[in-house]
Amino acid sequence: MPIRPILIHPDPRLKTVCAPVSDITDELRRLADDMLATMYDAPGIGLAAPQVGITQRLIVVDAIKDPQAEPRPITMFNPEIVAASDERSTYEEGCLSLPEQYAEVERPTEVTVKWIDPDGTERQQDFDALWATVIQHEIDHLDGVLFIDYLKPLKRQMITRKMQKLKRERARA
Repeated sequence: MPIRPILIHPDPRLKTVCAPVSDITDELRRLADDMLATMYDAPGIGLAAPQVGITQRLIVVDAIKDPQAEPRPITMFNPEIVAASDERSTYEEGCLSLPEQYAEVERPTEVTVKWIDPDGTERQQDFDALWATVIQHEIDHLDGVLFIDYLKPLKRQMITRKMQKLKRERARA
């Protein structure tokens, strides 16, 4: 499974609303496998298709952070939050498309998510705590929303400037 390059903000593909997946093909299953390999390699706990330049509604997540624990990867085509708790939690979020940038973001503590798995089966499950946060963060990517979009303008601009500088440095290397 090849490791795919991860787009760095600012990139217009990261701000694109992604198209629904109409048919789960072998090519899309391979993409999902590549995305899992890329996510684990980064290392991260979630990755959305637009982060690897594909504007389709696909995310992969695995919020098991303990390296000794058994991985629990989940691949979601067309994920949709169908219910969210009124109770909210705050987590310090980061993003593979915004390396080494972190900020506290408040989101619903629990969500119910509906999606299609790689076999084409419709699934629905309740998620809470870190799992809920990661899934909401990745679904946001499918709608062209980054975690910095929840921050105050000055903080968002500061992070964007750091990312522009990082991209210039990488281009020169």
